[in-house]
Amino acid sequence: MNSKYYIPARSATSPLTVDVTPESAGWTESSLFVVELGAAESVTRRSGDDEIIVVPLSGSAIVSSGDESFELAGRASVFDGPSDFAYVGRDSEFTVSSAAGGRFALCGARAATKLPFRYVPVADVPVELRGAGNCSRQVHNFGTADAFEADSIIACEVITPGGNWSSYPAHKHDENSDVESQLEEIYYFEIQDNPAGPAGAGFGYHRVYGTPEKPIEVLEEVRTGDVVLVPHGYHGPSIAAPGYHMYYLNVMAGPGGERAWKICDDPAHTWLRGSWEHQDVDPRLPLHEKPSR
Repeated sequence: MNSKYYIPARSATSPLTVDVTPESAGWTESSLFVVELGAAESVTRRSGDDEIIVVPLSGSAIVSSGDESFELAGRASVFDGPSDFAYVGRDSEFTVSSAAGGRFALCGARAATKLPFRYVPVADVPVELRGAGNCSRQVHNFGTADAFEADSIIACEVITPGGNWSSYPAHKHDENSDVESQLEEIYYFEIQDNPAGPAGAGFGYHRVYGTPEKPIEVLEEVRTGDVVLVPHGYHGPSIAAPGYHMYYLNVMAGPGGERAWKICDDPAHTWLRGSWEHQDVDPRLPLHEKPSR
C-alpha cells in the first residue's frame, strides 16, 4: 500500500499533471504544479500568496505577466541539461503559452515580499557534480539561496545516473537551529527511457524515515511523473535502477526567517562522505554540455 506522502503520476486535473498545494500536502509553505500544454495552448494563473519559478521540463514557452513577456528556450527533456526559467512574484497574474506544446513546472512557495518578474538564461544556472563513485549525481542549482534571489523558495534539479544513489547519505532539515533549517520538500521524478527496452519501463526508489520524536516511514517505487512529499525526517537514498537515469526536481520552503538549506546527515551514514575523496566522479557525468555565455 502506498504512503499518503506518495502522489502517483497524472493524479491532477488537466491541464495539470501535478497539483501540490500547502493545503493538500498538510503543511504551510511549499507547492508544485506541473502543466502539460498542447500546441498553441496556454494557461493563466494567479500566484496569490506564492512566488513562482516557471521551469520548462520539455518544450519551450512564453511567460507573460503584466506588460512584460519572456521567451523560454527550454529543452527537449530534463536529461538534456538545465533550462532557462522565469520568476513570478506574489500577487501576480501570469500566462504560460507554448507554440509547440510541452510540460512546465511551476515551483511555488509562500512569500512575504513581492519581488519583480525576471528571466534567467540557462548559462547562468550553476551546474554541480556532487558525490563520487556510485553516489555521483549532477545538480542544477537554478533556484538555490546562493544562486538566485527570492523571498523563500529553494529549488534545484538532480540527475542520478542509472545504478547510482543520490540524496545519500540520508539527511534531514525539519527544525530551525544553528546547523539545520526547517524546510518542507517536494520531490518530482522523471525516469529516462532506455532505447534497449520498452517506453515507460524505467523506475527508481525513494526513502523517507523519521526519528523517535517525529516518526515517518516511506519507501516508494517511483516512475515518471510521481511525487513524494517530505514533511520531516531523514530522506534518501533516491536510487536509480540500473539502465535508467533518474531526474528529480526539489522544491523547498519553510516558516523560518532565513532562506537557507542547512542539513544534518543521518549520523550512522555521514562517514560515507569521506569515502568520496578516494573515488572518481562517475565518468557518465555531466550528461550534457553546458551552453557557453
